[in-house]
Amino acid sequence: MASREEAKAVVRRLHALGGGGGEIVRKAAAREIARLDPLDANELLHHVIQLARGGWEPATCVLSSFVAALGLESSSIPYADSLRRMAEVQSLESVADLFQTAPAHKEFNEDAAARADAKAFTQSLGHIKQQARLTRDPDVLARLSAVSNPSVIRNALLNPRLTEEIVVRMAARRPARPEPLVEIWKSTRWSSRHAVRRALVFNPYLPPEVGVKIVPLLNGNDLAELAADSSVHASLREQAARLLKG
Repeated sequence: MASREEAKAVVRRLHALGGGGGEIVRKAAAREIARLDPLDANELLHHVIQLARGGWEPATCVLSSFVAALGLESSSIPYADSLRRMAEVQSLESVADLFQTAPAHKEFNEDAAARADAKAFTQSLGHIKQQARLTRDPDVLARLSAVSNPSVIRNALLNPRLTEEIVVRMAARRPARPEPLVEIWKSTRWSSRHAVRRALVFNPYLPPEVGVKIVPLLNGNDLAELAADSSVHASLREQAARLLKG
């Protein structure tokens, strides 16, 4: 089994890569998970979560890379599908929680979202995507950030003039399709921001499979608030409550 000291050594290696950017650390985290057997991989994740919850800064910094790797780099982890089952066998609830899948607590009809986009924007999709990525007008960028098409949001997130305030509004938007919210979570530039994480995880339209990967990154006050919030998916409330007890 992966020991706490072995987990610390892994965390230190990944933390040293932090200057290379979030994607580099995320891929390195995926490699660390993939090189272990499922039982040891779960033990590693458990220790990293506990170290981060205990306030050890290197673990706090790299935990987001580990949880993001489980979602965005799963194709490079050969046994990813079995990790949750094994975590349940090992009674590692904090790890099993990371693999929760269920429909979002609330859902915005796809056709209704497409009709709203068509009503608000008459240009071609290609033009809107280009405008989202290149516009220098903050008002235009703010308006484009309300689009439900994920490819438009993906381009808007790359716009160097995008502000955290706009991204938080994007993440908190209700009703919302899940795809734009997932695009925000995938953005290493923005998903590391506390305000953005909060807006996402408290949004009842966010898919729980993403939400459960954000919950361990929250602080104690956020967890207490989330555990008592009946508007979010039950799995997120329960996960927050377990982390508080742990």
